[in-house]
Amino acid sequence: MRRKYPKRIALGVLGAILLLLIWGAVIEPRLVDEKAETAFVPNLPSAWENKRVALIADLQIGMWLGNEDTAKKVVNRIIAERPAAVLIAGDFVYKPTDDDEREDVEKEDTRNFMNEVNEAAALLRPLIEAKIPTYVVLGNHDYGMGYPDSVKNEPLAIAVRQTLSQAGVRVLDNASAVLALPDESGAQNNSTANDAANLFVVGIGSHYADNAKPEIALAQVPVNAPRVIFMHEPDSFVAIPANAAPLALAGHTHGGQIRIPFTDDWSWMSLFTDEKIHADGWISDFGQAGNRLYVNRGIGFSSFPIRINCRPELTVFTLRRGNG
Repeated sequence: MRRKYPKRIALGVLGAILLLLIWGAVIEPRLVDEKAETAFVPNLPSAWENKRVALIADLQIGMWLGNEDTAKKVVNRIIAERPAAVLIAGDFVYKPTDDDEREDVEKEDTRNFMNEVNEAAALLRPLIEAKIPTYVVLGNHDYGMGYPDSVKNEPLAIAVRQTLSQAGVRVLDNASAVLALPDESGAQNNSTANDAANLFVVGIGSHYADNAKPEIALAQVPVNAPRVIFMHEPDSFVAIPANAAPLALAGHTHGGQIRIPFTDDWSWMSLFTDEKIHADGWISDFGQAGNRLYVNRGIGFSSFPIRINCRPELTVFTLRRGNG
């Protein structure tokens, strides 16, 4: 009789693991965590006081067993809530080219990735039809890069830029723009660069693709002008000069996708370092003085289609004037 107990325990453990995997692969990825945050912007124009800006990231269209249905749900929720603007922090497609020995990556047939690119654009088109200003930056997977030393697929990045632009999305590649504030009729009010009501949005290029050039993007913003900076990889945040990014936003980490249960701040990545890893939320003690970064958990997956204790995230920031 005693020999049965180890078997029962083993079966119980295997059953629990199976249930956890089913939860992580089937249920939790479809549960959206909409987070409401207050974000302070120095010199914020009065017209932008208490206006809301939505942030999403990491659609990863084309990932095996991907999360496209949840992405559509998030887009519909944004349209229903009608924020003043939407920022999307990269990784629209999932097309890694981790075979770094492949010398012909630049000659890859565009037909191999255009289905995913077109699907990503179609998914975002309702935001444009709803007249919600939408700004995006590219991520590492938009260059086909799974790792920093992966081969860069420039044709893929070009296709992503062009297709999103043709859909009406504003692609900011180390560039800035004046955030268009919709009026009550839903039309966009595009003020001039000298208008005191301006709020700038600054998009930083992909760090993995060696295209993160914050100095170029910030050179287009008047000194002391209010701005929201966003990027894909949080690594780009470190290079931003002090006091230049009081509100910066990023994605890329997916929150680690698997968190240690019953905790908010620890992911599986923490097991491989001696320090606590902040894979999402407001990041403290990081970057230059006077700069503050928020990392969104994203919607899709990377490597494996599982999320455990790490739901897809839609972040909605209410803007307030001040230094926070």
